[in-house]
Amino acid sequence: MDAVHLRNLSAAYGGQQVLGPLSLQIQPGERIGLVGRSGAGKSTLLNLLYDQVRDRAALVPQEQGLVQALSVFHNVYMGRLNHYSAWYNLLNLLWPQRRELAVIEPLLERLGIGKKRRSPVAQLSGGQKQRTAVARALFQNAPMLLADEPVSALDGPLAHVVMGFMTEAYDTSVVALHDIDLALAYTTRIVGIQDGQIALDAPSHTLSPADILPLY
Repeated sequence: MDAVHLRNLSAAYGGQQVLGPLSLQIQPGERIGLVGRSGAGKSTLLNLLYDQVRDRAALVPQEQGLVQALSVFHNVYMGRLNHYSAWYNLLNLLWPQRRELAVIEPLLERLGIGKKRRSPVAQLSGGQKQRTAVARALFQNAPMLLADEPVSALDGPLAHVVMGFMTEAYDTSVVALHDIDLALAYTTRIVGIQDGQIALDAPSHTLSPADILPLY
């Protein structure tokens, strides 16, 4: 994929500036961790970024964007709805096809929710819903991943499993994370957001948790 150049991004709600103006460049192969306290503007920045690159990005939104009445399989399959014809999508809604199961089932197994394939999303725990949203993004297999707090509901070991899987699947990503240790471990670059502005932008390997904590 080509580099992404964002210039003079800004957002306001209720007449109050909440982000920017700021500029950001994302090079192919960069894994960027967005860090900062809640309300700093990380989610707003991700949403604005997705608006500009949605044709080449898979998104894991903070609210997950799942269809509660549909099964885990169908929610994951929705990651590629635009890849297939309407009749094939309808066929998979009624009777999941072997070709799709062969790809989706291993994803779910690795994420620890293989036994939930047929379960309606409404019956899942918060962590299981998060992993379903991650599986959908992995199945989508886009050039770039955008994820907003994708492991916030997971315990330590499981969070590492999911972050490792996303890192393997996507060379280029922008992931908002509250956990500083995860951000340093699974990204190549840290972008810190404070009061709607970029307050820190540096390679992950040059930083320690003490460098990032002031943003919180």
